[in-house]
Amino acid sequence: MSLLSQLKEEMKNAMRAKDKLRLGVIRMAISAVRQIEIDDKIVLDDTGIIGVLTKMVKQRKDSIEMFTKGGRAELAEKEAEEIKVLEDFLPQPLSAEEIVNLIAQAITETQASSMADMGKVMAILKPAMQGKADLGAVSGQVRAALNA
Repeated sequence: MSLLSQLKEEMKNAMRAKDKLRLGVIRMAISAVRQIEIDDKIVLDDTGIIGVLTKMVKQRKDSIEMFTKGGRAELAEKEAEEIKVLEDFLPQPLSAEEIVNLIAQAITETQASSMADMGKVMAILKPAMQGKADLGAVSGQVRAALNA
């Protein structure tokens, strides 16, 4: 079952259960996917949809940080609940050990030896880690490995 059809099925289930929060988040996710498909005149596969969902989670994490700084705990809590719903559709996150192993493999595969090769390493890692790890943190780890 594709991720989009899974989202649509869960939307129906949320309607039946009268779960307004879950329904709203799933509708927002489907809408974001449709918007990209219309704007770019493409049909997103599961990898593309995972990218959209990952971006939505990141936006909510940024919002939580801002709401917390602004003393708006109730809004930060709502964003956290939305993240939980979105994470139901994302693949299981990679462990720290798995990330280190994938970075080592990519460095070996590309024969990277300096920071100039970072783009090659990230090009291999991005598709393998999309939605499974914070690519910003992974980039920092790759940078540290290449500088060592």
